[in-house]
This record gives sequence, structure tokens and C-alpha cells, in this order.
Amino acid sequence: MENEELKKSKKVLIIVIILLVLLIAGGITTWYIISNLDQNSPDEVLNQYMSCLKNSDYEGMYALLSESTKSRVDHDTYIARNKNIYEGIEATNIEINNINIVLDKKAKKYEVTYTMSFDTLAGNLSYDFTATFDRQDDNKYYLNWYSDLIIPELEENYKIRVYSNTGARGDILDRNGKVLATNGEYGEREYPYGEIAAHLIGYIRGISSEELEAHKGEGYTESSLIGKTGIEAAFEDRLRGTNGSGIYLVDENENTIKTIAKTNIEDGEDIRLTIDIDLQEEIYNEFDGDNGLSVVINPKTGEILAMVSTPSFDSNQFITGFTDAEWNELSSDENTPMLARYESTWAPGSSFKPITGAIGLSTDSFTATENFGTSGLSWQKDESWGDYRVTTLTTYGGSANLRNALIYSDNIYFAKAALKIGSDTFAKELLKIGFDKEIDIPLPISSSQFGENNKFGGEVELADSGYGQGKVLVNPLHVASIYSAFVNEGNMIKPFIEYGEKTEYWIENAFTEEAAEEIQKDLIQVVENSGGTAHEARISGMTLAGKTGTAELKSSKDEDGEELGWYNTFVVSDKADEQFLSINMIENVEDRGGSHYLLPKVRNIINAYFN
Repeated sequence: MENEELKKSKKVLIIVIILLVLLIAGGITTWYIISNLDQNSPDEVLNQYMSCLKNSDYEGMYALLSESTKSRVDHDTYIARNKNIYEGIEATNIEINNINIVLDKKAKKYEVTYTMSFDTLAGNLSYDFTATFDRQDDNKYYLNWYSDLIIPELEENYKIRVYSNTGARGDILDRNGKVLATNGEYGEREYPYGEIAAHLIGYIRGISSEELEAHKGEGYTESSLIGKTGIEAAFEDRLRGTNGSGIYLVDENENTIKTIAKTNIEDGEDIRLTIDIDLQEEIYNEFDGDNGLSVVINPKTGEILAMVSTPSFDSNQFITGFTDAEWNELSSDENTPMLARYESTWAPGSSFKPITGAIGLSTDSFTATENFGTSGLSWQKDESWGDYRVTTLTTYGGSANLRNALIYSDNIYFAKAALKIGSDTFAKELLKIGFDKEIDIPLPISSSQFGENNKFGGEVELADSGYGQGKVLVNPLHVASIYSAFVNEGNMIKPFIEYGEKTEYWIENAFTEEAAEEIQKDLIQVVENSGGTAHEARISGMTLAGKTGTAELKSSKDEDGEELGWYNTFVVSDKADEQFLSINMIENVEDRGGSHYLLPKVRNIINAYFN
């Protein structure tokens, strides 16, 4: 019995000892867990510090410093030093990697080695750093900060200096080397031709915050100038100079200790255009006082010789500055002088008829000699049109064929022509010749359109579209390319504006060669025939082809509305130095002779250009 009692006592003692051990171990574990709940690690502190730096949170950075650091560097000094240096060198894209934690047992401190890289105004910098951390009374680690954690060579009494020199912006020249934009004596941009080429050349101004963000990493600063419109904007990447920048260390006496980073200055590239500024000036002077546009190309090469929009503005004022009154007058002018009219789309009126004719011939919808029959001054297909009728301005003798319809600008003929072509074929062919397509040119040129989403809404709209009304909207540069097919055996030339670009067709076989030849012959008669609508624009000794047009801008036939006057013309010649094709439009020609208001102006321009 005694042995059994002794055995039981031993078992109880063993159990008690085990329980005591477990309790002690659990207590130690609990104490360890509780004592380490708020503990962080040095690498976590480093990452938190860098996160604050990326967000320019200098207060947050200061809060992570050790007490020993704060005893050496007061709050304001720390904030100012870091802010001035990082922002002064324009540090961005800050990254850290290769983080490695080492315990310095002798010093009882943690060391963290890491690599930090960042972009600056003078290029990318990358350094290896070693940071130490103190564990303080709150059981957390804090960074021991010194100036060499900004840049390794930076001692406490050193400062960082930066410099930046802007590369000169390139000049813009015309085809003959005449200066269209250059840098003035004191660095301000100058535009010698002012209003004459303002829309085309554009202007530069201070960069906006949105532009700065869009061009992040491209070397722009808050003080940069940037092309806003026209060629200045289109060729910004090549015109702008590259800044020469440097970052260097100086001692307390401003002696240079070391250059940290440097980029070389480069001037911008000069851009030579296909524009003939003398022609541009002649057109501007003829159109001055009207709301209008003119686009001139070489139809054989595609070179754009002039792009004029009136009224205009003086680009130089964007450099010298506007008074409030001047800016309000310019921006609120109902004639919209800031609008580059040749970039927009417009109702073409009868200037569209050669396009309808070319499509009809190319698709075998009718022949050039086919007689559509005389219909007087008004016509409708049948009673399903209700009271709607197509009207035309004049009757003529002879056959109602394509040539006569172009000579006398017969709306009814081209309404019938569109119906013969059919809505599906007409839409398909318009898309084929560049409608709803962007022209590959570095300017914001709108695409020509027709109908609703490039579909015709019924027979009446199709018929009206045949003579350039309905919902047809064309861009002048696009029309210039289409008309070039009439001198290029049916191929549309690709327009371009930088001198020396390769000549190529934009759209080959836009029309058949036979159709293009027929349209050219007919348009010659529009000028040469005494009854032709452009007869007064003829020039002795030259063969011109042309088409007038008056587009009515109104919602119904019964109301009076604004009229756009068009005259599109080209020189018919095999000689390289006689290639000239112009698309011209002036607004508000009602009560001024319609499209005939344009004819003497364009005749004067052609005479001046070739004489």
C-alpha cells in the first residue's frame, strides 16, 4: 500500500511540475508576444520612409527619425534641406531595391544596405546606401539620418547646386528658306508674317499642368514653353531644344566639389515646309475682310503650297501678351478669327458635282453622253416626294448630259445621277475615296462625312447629296486630293507639308482613268465655255479647269439662309512648274453674287503666282 501511495504521489508531483512548466512557458510566450506587438523591422521603416519621400511628405519622413538624429538636426532644418534638394534636382521615379539587413552586434545596431535610383533634371542617378536604425523605448526602430542618405558624397556642410540652359527652338521656314518662326534677340519667339500664317504656324506658350503630366519624363519643367497650335505643336518634338542641365556639390564657400550629373544642351531642328509664303500672303490679302479659306497644292507631287484662313490673328501677341480687353475682343469675335477654317468640314454645294460625276462614270451607272432629259427649273422623282422638289437656277439648250450639267451647274441632273448610282454604291464609293478617313498629315484635319453615320437617309437625301447639299460635309484638303485625281489618271495624291517628303498616291484608282479624263475635259469647259459658271475666271494663255459652288445653309427650302461660295480650280499642264490646284471658300456670299464673288479673287491669285 505504501508503495502504491508513493507511486501516486510521484505521479501527482510530475503532473504538477509539468503544469508549472507549461504555465511558465505560456507566460513567457505571452509576455514575448505582448512585448513585440508594436515592434517594426528596419526594412519596414526604410520602405515607409521612401514612400513618404515619393509623395514629398517631408513631415512623415521626419517622424521616422531617431531621437539621436533629432538632437542633431532640428525639424525646420531637416525639412528645408530635403525639400530644397529633392525638388531642386527634380527627383522623380524614386525606386529602392537590393535591400539587405545586417545586425552590427558590436554596435548593437541594425544596418540596412540598399540601392536607390531616381530621375533628375540632369538624368538618372543610382547609388548604394547604408542606413542604421535605433530601437527606442517604444520598442520601434527609427532611422539615423545624415545628409549622405540623400547623395553619398553630400557632407553636412555641403550644398547642392543645379543649372539648366535651354536649347534654342528650331526655326520654321517656307519652301524657299524664308523664316516663318524664329527666336528673337532676347529669346522670345517671333512670327515675321503675323496674321498671314497664324493658323498654320501656330504659336508657343507656357506649358499647362495637364501638358506637363502628359509629357512626364520628357524633360519639360513648369517653366517650359510648348507648341500649342499649328506647326509649332505638330513638330514640337523636333523643334524644341534639349536642355543642358547639371547637378554639382559645393562647399560652404561655394567652391565646386564634384559634378554629380550633366546633360548636354542641344538646339532644336529647323523645319522646312512646302508652303510658299509669297503665295500665302497673296491669298491672305485677297481674302482679308472675308470669312474664308484657301488650300493650294501641287496636284502632281502633293506639296501643300498654301493654307489660309480668314479672319486671322497675330501669333506674336501670344508671346508679347494680351490686355484683358484685347483677349476678350479676340475670343468673343463672332467671326471666329481663332478658327482654322481649312481644318473643318463644310457643305460643298455644286463644287461636289464633279465627284458625283466621276463616281457615276467609274461605276458604269451612266455614260458621259447619256441624256437625262430636260426638267425645267424644278423636278421630283414622283409623288412619293410630296411637295419636295429639286430646283436649279438656269435652263440650257442641248442634251442634259454630264458636260452640259457641269458647265451650267444643273442641280437636277446630279440629283438624278445620285439616284442612278444608288445609295449603297454611292456610299461605298465615297468611303473608298477617303470619306470618314484621316489624312496622314500632322495637323488636326477633320474627316469628310455624309448622311447619318455615312449612310443616306432615303431618296431625297441621296438626291440632294448628288449636288453637294443634303448632309454632305467636306474638308478642303481632302477635296484637293480628290480633285488631284482629275490630273493623275484617277489616282488621288497624298498631301504633305514638310519639304522633301516622298511623293505618293493616297488612294490609287479612286476613279477610272477614263472618268478622270472626262471630268477634266468637262471642267475646262466650265471655264472656257461662254455659258460656263466659271467663265469670268479664265486667264488668257492658260488652260484652267474649275467648278463653282454655292452651298445653302438652311433647314428648309422656304427660308433664307447663309450661303457658302466655292471655287475649285486647277491648271491643266504637263509642265512641272505649272502645277497648281486650289480649293477656295468664302462664307456669307448671299447678296454678293454667290460663288461668283470668289472668281476675280482666285483669278488675281493665279495671275500673281505665275507672273
